[in-house]
Amino acid sequence: MGKTTMLGAFFGLVMIAAGASAAFAHQAGGVEVGDWETGSVVGQPFKELEVDADLYAIEIGNLKSWYPPVTVIDFKVRPGRPVLLKVTNASTAEHGFFLTDQTTGAAPTALYAKLVLKPGETKYIGIPTSDLFYATQGNTLKYKCHLHPAHVGGTLNMIK
Repeated sequence: MGKTTMLGAFFGLVMIAAGASAAFAHQAGGVEVGDWETGSVVGQPFKELEVDADLYAIEIGNLKSWYPPVTVIDFKVRPGRPVLLKVTNASTAEHGFFLTDQTTGAAPTALYAKLVLKPGETKYIGIPTSDLFYATQGNTLKYKCHLHPAHVGGTLNMIK
């Protein structure tokens, strides 16, 4: 093989690797998970954004649930900034948080966030508004504990 062929093959592999990494990044739907001080979404630090919803993993007797069971965000009256969710595990055991659009859940561009929270731990989830409008088909996102399927989840309803 000549130098031109080797260079072409190397360039082709670099392009394939770059395309694959971009595809994996796109599958996350643009959702960013982080801490209040260090997290950011679309270049905006979490601490400069308003929290749109507080969600808590709670225990009431034997019932383990995400609270509130229904959260509504009205995009008709809210500025076009990214959505910021504050997710807190207020229970005594480790819990998962899985947020997704059920209608596009299997699509490679589906919007989802998946994390595990230790007791007392809080994380923030930043979602670009464009992803909520274009990576979802419906107006409802579901959230639940993916570690414990029997736990009660909830819905995030979007008024677009």
